[in-house]
Amino acid sequence: MPAEIRPATPEDLPAITHVRTSVHENHLSVEEMVELGITPEVVTQMILASPCCWVAVEEGAIVGFSMIDAEEGSLFAAFVLPSHEGKGIGRRLVQVAEDQLFKTHSTIWLETGRTTRAAGFYRSLDWGNESAIGEDDIRLEKRRP
Repeated sequence: MPAEIRPATPEDLPAITHVRTSVHENHLSVEEMVELGITPEVVTQMILASPCCWVAVEEGAIVGFSMIDAEEGSLFAAFVLPSHEGKGIGRRLVQVAEDQLFKTHSTIWLETGRTTRAAGFYRSLDWGNESAIGEDDIRLEKRRP
């Protein structure tokens, strides 16, 4: 049975954090997230303010999530537990995020590492117009269909 994709709630934050800290590529610890200003309080405020975060639920457990910055028009995060990769969950999470962003933006963007698996994944979803930011990162864009 495919994962259910639904809007995230503040109660989902422990599971979202678990997913975020379980990935191998672009790994961040809880402490590193706090240093970047990504705290439970900030994420809770974002979730309560507008549709910005979605979770993938399989057999009652959150196995992935995506998150946007609606004001900036960016896909901020899309992560799936390593044990659930390759099932199309990431693709579905990105699609729901894109749909929300395209409600108010004709062009949306994200940043990722140039040579990461994530970059290849986004390129396969028709993200393009690549531009370098810094030494190892890129910005990708996608236009509203």
